[in-house]
Amino acid sequence: MATLRFKALGEISRREPIEPELSDKKISDYFGADVFDREKMRQYISKEAYESLCDAIDEGRRIDRKIANQVAQGMKTWAMEKGATHYSHWFQPLNDSTAEKHDAFFEPMWGGGSFETFKGELLVQQEPDASSFPNGGLRNTFEARGYSAWDPSSPAFILDKTLCIPSIFIAYTGEALDFKTPLLKSLTAVDKAAVEVCQYFEKDVDKVNVTLGWEQEYFLVDEALFLARPDLMQTGRTLMGHIAAKDQQLDDHYFGAIPDRVLEFMKDFEQQAYRLGIPLKTRHNEVAPNQFECAPMFEEANIAVDHNTLLMTIMRRVALRHKLRVLFHEKPFLGVNGSGKHCNWSLCTNTGVNLLAPGKTPKNNIQFLAFFVNTIMAAHKFGVLFMASIATQSNSHRLGAHEAPPAVMSVFTGSTLSAVLDQRVSEKKMTPDEKTEIKLDIGKIPNILLDNTDRNRTSPFAFTGNRFEFRATGSSNNCAAPLIVINTAIAEQLTQFKEEVDKLIAKGIKKDEAILQIIRKYIIESKNIRFEGNGYSAEWLREAAKRGIESIGSVPDAFKVSVRKDAIALFEKHGIFNEAELHARYEINMENLVKKIQIESRVLADLAANHIVPTAIRYQNILIQNVKGLKDILPDEYADMAAEEIRTIRKIARYVKAIRENTYHMVDARKKYNAMDDIVARATGYSEEVQPYLDKIRHDIDKLELIVDDELWPLPKYREMMSIN
Repeated sequence: MATLRFKALGEISRREPIEPELSDKKISDYFGADVFDREKMRQYISKEAYESLCDAIDEGRRIDRKIANQVAQGMKTWAMEKGATHYSHWFQPLNDSTAEKHDAFFEPMWGGGSFETFKGELLVQQEPDASSFPNGGLRNTFEARGYSAWDPSSPAFILDKTLCIPSIFIAYTGEALDFKTPLLKSLTAVDKAAVEVCQYFEKDVDKVNVTLGWEQEYFLVDEALFLARPDLMQTGRTLMGHIAAKDQQLDDHYFGAIPDRVLEFMKDFEQQAYRLGIPLKTRHNEVAPNQFECAPMFEEANIAVDHNTLLMTIMRRVALRHKLRVLFHEKPFLGVNGSGKHCNWSLCTNTGVNLLAPGKTPKNNIQFLAFFVNTIMAAHKFGVLFMASIATQSNSHRLGAHEAPPAVMSVFTGSTLSAVLDQRVSEKKMTPDEKTEIKLDIGKIPNILLDNTDRNRTSPFAFTGNRFEFRATGSSNNCAAPLIVINTAIAEQLTQFKEEVDKLIAKGIKKDEAILQIIRKYIIESKNIRFEGNGYSAEWLREAAKRGIESIGSVPDAFKVSVRKDAIALFEKHGIFNEAELHARYEINMENLVKKIQIESRVLADLAANHIVPTAIRYQNILIQNVKGLKDILPDEYADMAAEEIRTIRKIARYVKAIRENTYHMVDARKKYNAMDDIVARATGYSEEVQPYLDKIRHDIDKLELIVDDELWPLPKYREMMSIN
């Protein structure tokens, strides 16, 4: 009955794809059709402008105003031919979303008439209100100026008849107020450091790109049921709800047949994604009911991050057409697996070499070993920063929950590679024959990697054949957040590696031997971070503590990591953040934590007081009337027949009393910490005192859900929401 009642709020849509004419076409026929890529540039701008723009993209050179005008004119012509009427700088402020302000190409003429225009100055820079975005005190309402500036390395695209121009977003005073600005800086830092190390092995390398392959997990919910759940609507997760009798315990959803309605949704958003140049490759059912995943091919990291945030927007819009809602929250449903966004990180040279894939020659395999071991060393030194980079209020529900990486860093390499590393730790001086033997031994890596590099789903940072997979990122997170930290740590480690190798070379040690000596040293120093077992186990947490690996106890503690002196020194050294920017992000994270718990607390208090408790009392009164009726009509059998109902009445009374008391205490705790000016104290208080009441209140509400008549229960239940027909 409840399912039918809630389904009546909206009809299931069986609409055709947005562009049915594409259904019979090959993806390659329309891939990138709505992107101003290099092919379009050649057609719409002069050779001079094209070459200058390519130089800016490939080598980071500045574009002069004359060239910007030519590019803007070409962009406008192409966009208008595609039906675009507006343009917008498209950027990623510090709120895990995207921002855009649309302006029309149209301009009226003095005295009558009109024309379309788009100048280079409008392409290069615009001026959004910086005080209206998260800024951590860098901007005040009376100091609102901020700038969005074109990022030519990520191509413009058309979305909903608007030319969108990927951009950075900075304050008037120059500090970054977005994810893209520090990401670009970190890519430059790792490029510089990696190229210098590559010069030991291949002189033709003059560019190293970070590549990223993300895997996006998400849940789908029927729109009618979503609209009947105020907690889902306002917080992205269910604040109450008893687990269904059947959820994921039979392991029958993962990689199962995709439901027809879901498949139509997938086809629909994939068509839009392909037109926008997003190279989606994979789609499948995930572990939990109503949970799914999509993943693209690897791309340069900056473009991959843009594509991920763009795809999330597309998925939300397309879902509405199918009477569905997409949930990117890391833990929308209690008791089943949550959602992550695995970030597969690697390095690729301009000569086409993946630096984390063993080559066919001993020389290339020593290069592989150098980058492989330095990446492990970076995780060893800065692992707590890695884990802190993905700490959010929503992701805290997932981490350490025996379904995702634990809140302590470790690196999985696989038993074969682990053995290879252990064989390299001999400290004795090598003879020429031994050095040759080592090179040949390393040369065997390609033959063993393909079949012997296993996967470890419990490791936060696992090597999976030719890249490292950072599995701890939350499904709603911006991929740039962990990439900024990983890139900076790798840049620092590679810089240190080169300095140490050069010192040995300056002492007269041959280059190959110097490289192998430092690699051996790093293998020994980083051994503690390597772990091949179950990262979910309590034994590993105890073992990690023995090894001296730092764990993060809470979300506020994670935020504090980024403003430690060593973290500030690291980011400042490589020009990624200055101290003011780090403290601003720290304050933004703390404020965001408070606001999210505050919203959840308010929603739960409202639902408890105005939906759950009145419903429970209504059902309690029905039982009371029934008991009275039994006493009047069947006085002889009354005691036996009414006993169970009297016990139920008492249970309801206890649960209602507990819900009311805990709600009062939760509200009082909120008021207490709202009165504090210190954001750190407020965030800590919300995390330690307000949030626990959410679980206490939920426990009693979920008990009531099992007691109260299903027809009276005011909200859709898990068994209804976690099934799409």
